[in-house]
Amino acid sequence: MIAKLSRDLRERRPGLMRVLDSTAWLALDRLVRMGFGLIVGVWIARHLGPADFGELSFAIVFVGLFGVVAKFGLDRIVVRDLVRAPDQAGEILGSAMALRVVGGLIVFAVTVAAIWALRPDDRQARILVAVIGLGMVADTCDTIDQFFQAKVAVKYTVWARNGALVLASLVRVVLIKTNAPLVAFAWAQLGEALVASVALLAINRRAGIPVTQWKARAARARQLLSESWPQILSAMAISIYMRIDVIMLEEMKGKPEAGIYSAATRLSELWYFIPMTVLTTVFPSVIRAREHNPALYRRRMLSLFSLMSALSLTLAVPIALLSGPLVHLVYGTQYAQSAPVLTVHIWSSLFVFLGTAQESWNVAEGLMKLNLYRTLAGAVINVALNLVLIPRYGSLGAAWATVIAYAFAAVFGNLFSARTRPIFVLQMKSLLFPKYLFVRP
Repeated sequence: MIAKLSRDLRERRPGLMRVLDSTAWLALDRLVRMGFGLIVGVWIARHLGPADFGELSFAIVFVGLFGVVAKFGLDRIVVRDLVRAPDQAGEILGSAMALRVVGGLIVFAVTVAAIWALRPDDRQARILVAVIGLGMVADTCDTIDQFFQAKVAVKYTVWARNGALVLASLVRVVLIKTNAPLVAFAWAQLGEALVASVALLAINRRAGIPVTQWKARAARARQLLSESWPQILSAMAISIYMRIDVIMLEEMKGKPEAGIYSAATRLSELWYFIPMTVLTTVFPSVIRAREHNPALYRRRMLSLFSLMSALSLTLAVPIALLSGPLVHLVYGTQYAQSAPVLTVHIWSSLFVFLGTAQESWNVAEGLMKLNLYRTLAGAVINVALNLVLIPRYGSLGAAWATVIAYAFAAVFGNLFSARTRPIFVLQMKSLLFPKYLFVRP
């Protein structure tokens, strides 16, 4: 028996080590992006000032609203199919890439048309959106990333993307030092996407399946689209209630107000990588527990929610209390109005962390459609509250709208279905995290 156990461990060890290695690389990727995003992003914000920073943020957010559609929600589906049928990898990747290229071109055209309709007299806004929007076409090479995810070898794509990030960050520093015009920062954004794509293609040629061996098939493309449409709708809804605030603020209150809000949310949303990293690590153990031990499954979900509550509150409480000194230290006096916005917006992290943890339950229980409905409701709530609160309270009203929308989509919306009420109970219990943080064997 001991010999059998030893043999099983040896057989499983390579796969386990690949998972741990990929998890470590993903964590490194997010830490590097967080560090460079904070340092260089804050430097850009201080250099540009609230008005120009608000206009740049508006362009990035505007493109992002449309960009989620260009991805067709294919990421997880492609990874799943590559794992299930590795012998068909060329067809899967070729069909997905074809969809992404066509989608990127169509969505880019729609984005440019939309900004022309919205801002017919604002030449700078149209240029910024057009330049940044070209990145949607360059991002089609992200299909390569799905191949390496399926192989549990994400370190290759981490090298490519972080190399592009470091290079683009250096370019942005030069732009700041030379007092470059605002549009130059949009070109830097596009340049990062192009460099990352070239690096992915080079790595794929050495360690993956060369693009020349990919084959697009109409039948495969239709199959991918037939499964991805709920993900497209969900991604659109998430994009709306995470990004629409900046657009509505600039339209209703002006560029400086959008810049004030964007500065605050940059500090608040900086931490959103944490729950995804945690979920990547614990998700397999949660799924295995559901298959073999329902009681343990429930305890592990409670423990996961408790961990998320503990992490989010550990961040939210001190940041809310010290928002004034923190904003002054990071951005300077010109962004003083961002402090109260940060005090409110940082509480959205509690609901984001709990909502991310719920993905384990959604996947295990087959509740993706219910999740879509809650996300759509959250988007509607956010837009409606923005219409009411922004005219009166400006960026602070947008922050309250976001927190309330997140709270409904991630937590309180679970009350409206008998299938998700048990999750709501676990989420409420998790606020007593010292009691439930560690799962009993």
